[in-house]
Amino acid sequence: MSVRSADTNVVHDSSNPSICPECFYSGNQCSHTHESARFDRFGTYPDLERTSQMKRPTPYTTSARLYDVISFEWPVYRSGRAAAIELLSLPNGSHVLDIGCGTGLNFSLLQQQIGPSGSITGVDASAQMLGQARRRATSAGWSNVTLIEADATSVDPAELGDDRRFDAAISTYALSLMAAWESALKTMIVATRPGGDIAVVDMQKPTGAAAVWTPLARLACRLGGADIDAHPWTPVERRLTGVRAASARGGHIQVRVGTIPTG
Repeated sequence: MSVRSADTNVVHDSSNPSICPECFYSGNQCSHTHESARFDRFGTYPDLERTSQMKRPTPYTTSARLYDVISFEWPVYRSGRAAAIELLSLPNGSHVLDIGCGTGLNFSLLQQQIGPSGSITGVDASAQMLGQARRRATSAGWSNVTLIEADATSVDPAELGDDRRFDAAISTYALSLMAAWESALKTMIVATRPGGDIAVVDMQKPTGAAAVWTPLARLACRLGGADIDAHPWTPVERRLTGVRAASARGGHIQVRVGTIPTG
């Protein structure tokens, strides 16, 4: 397992078409006018330099050690993680990006699918949360986990690994914590290969008969720093293909998994 911070400037020089960073469509589908007719494999312009700006602190700086206990993981939120990873159905050997990985609560479920020949790259802005994730990986003996301290809304995708793009990217209960969550979702998409999958799990107000629990759901999100009205899974429905959906806990938990177009 390795841990590092992403804080370098990167200039891309590839001329391969990829995903438009504005609309998520691939180069031959995008209708935007760009300074360059083609964008590189990370969805950025080859002639532009991009700098990642790290932002600290995060809402979980002081509560990281207790997060797994106070977050209602097992009685409430574990179900969303399990549903998303089941829908991903990753083959053995897959390389996965986990945005806002926190204490690593997705890791065990992902490891069951990818095996030791696969890998997990976890990204989080909180050094304290990553410390808990590191302890989890070390305790379980997972040598295929890389942890990166970075702000997912501004990190350059090229800083998340080598030239190999990810087979899948996942974010669970993290995007709604970010004011600029659209940028983090773009990072997930441009760092994942065409044909790869994107999974988003997040929260909304309960629906139907469960709507009576809305005040409690709002309070839980407010205490955790999440925007219950962000609905960050909606671009997955609009922009990706083969979208699979699930929900849990009276609609409070929403799961979307979609595939990046290959054309």
